[in-house]
Amino acid sequence: MKPGEIMQDQGPVAAFLADPATHGGIAPERIDTHAAMVFLAGDRAYKLKRAVWFPFLDFSTLEKRHAACDAEVRLNRRTAPELYLGCRAVTRLGDGSLALDGAGEPVEWLVVMRRFDQDLLFDRMAERGALEPRHMVELADEIAAFHAGAERRPDLGGSAALRWIIEDDVAELAALPEAFGTAGIETLRHLSEESLGRQAPLLDARREAGFVRHCHGDLHLRNIFLWEGRPTLFDCLEFDESLACTDVLYDLAFLLMDLEHRGRRDFANLILNRYLQRTGDYDGLPAISLFLSCRAAIRAKVEASGATYQRDPTNAEGMRAMAREYLKLATEFLIPHSPRLLAIGGESGSGKSTVAGLVAPGLGNAPGAMIVRSDVTRKHLAGCPLEDPLAQEAYRREMTERTYAEVARRAKAGLEAGLTVIADAVYADPAERDAIEAVARDAGVPFHGFWLHAPLDLRIARVAGRRSDASDATQEFLMRHPRRERGRMTWSRIDASGSPGSVADSMRTVLDVAATAA
Repeated sequence: MKPGEIMQDQGPVAAFLADPATHGGIAPERIDTHAAMVFLAGDRAYKLKRAVWFPFLDFSTLEKRHAACDAEVRLNRRTAPELYLGCRAVTRLGDGSLALDGAGEPVEWLVVMRRFDQDLLFDRMAERGALEPRHMVELADEIAAFHAGAERRPDLGGSAALRWIIEDDVAELAALPEAFGTAGIETLRHLSEESLGRQAPLLDARREAGFVRHCHGDLHLRNIFLWEGRPTLFDCLEFDESLACTDVLYDLAFLLMDLEHRGRRDFANLILNRYLQRTGDYDGLPAISLFLSCRAAIRAKVEASGATYQRDPTNAEGMRAMAREYLKLATEFLIPHSPRLLAIGGESGSGKSTVAGLVAPGLGNAPGAMIVRSDVTRKHLAGCPLEDPLAQEAYRREMTERTYAEVARRAKAGLEAGLTVIADAVYADPAERDAIEAVARDAGVPFHGFWLHAPLDLRIARVAGRRSDASDATQEFLMRHPRRERGRMTWSRIDASGSPGSVADSMRTVLDVAATAA
């Protein structure tokens, strides 16, 4: 069999689904992909899987298509139960005509879905600039919750699975010489194998620890939409468990890569840091660059493979150009960058976390800097949901010392993973400031500390306006403790009374000057 070869004639079924009479007189809209034909009619969508074979997908027989339809409905009901209505048969009646769930033997199987507004797909929203930071926060929360409940699969994943993906990617890319030069593929192969060699023990340890789960598998913007105002995941990878049962961070990496490719590193960084806040899964970050690279390489081979079946030469060349972009991105993800450590201190309400989020996307390699926030870390240590207030004993000196020690540990792990790190905490005590500086010194990376200061009345107003935030600081606390800074301050002082954007610009200016001086 050749990749993309049609194994059975589905023309009569496609004609039946395209006939308005099948849908009560409604003329359907048809959407074609490499693996399916989708017919939109009224408030329903009918997906017909193509009788096609690819190296990564086999729908060549009716039995396999039926199994894939059943799996698609079952698996996608994990995240979009209202959308997936069921699996229906197309049957042949005694007179030779076709019917939906009629008498006679099934000749095809369909996934039946509730139709939704295609303009609410996240890829379309991204194209018209309709995605907002709040969508990314909510999306990260949805993914974190889905991963938390996903079935653990220690029988799959790990370094062996990723090695197979890398070898398969390289082999398929090399088989498409009209799209890629051999030098670029060889560079990707070398960097991928080198990275896998370093990360193999971590990948296997994570599999044993339960981080390999039955994930979405195809988590990019085109498979996310707004349903009743909430980001909703759908159209997961249903045809191969070995591809869908992966490390949770590898699942997330597809989305981060997609956003990076679209020029939205700010959104990728926001999602990554929000996901880490929800899950506490900082220890898997050394593998994130390899995960991102593999996801981009997969897109490169898919685009290049699709170009070979395009009849229009212009469309074919456009897909090959896109494939080369993805190959370049896959390589860039694996090129090491020199990390550095930033610490942002200041009294509650000075805007530390907001500014950290603005500065992080522009620091280090994709998807930007990792943020370690003391408020979040304290909640993790206490086993408390982020938005739930902690009891007063969680703020005793002993717990505060544990919190700052864990912030330092996570910062060290991020630096060892090659990531630039922002440590976000009050840092009022000179010993706390010395400890975070020592992390950078021990790691041999540049350090820059910032102290944000703002008037008390402004800080009180900011705290009063917080909603669903990990910080437990209140107006009453600030009034009882108007100023906690102690000892000699050697960090760069930044006036934080202006807008968050202006404060972030001030920090960037200081960093640029420091980089020039170095």
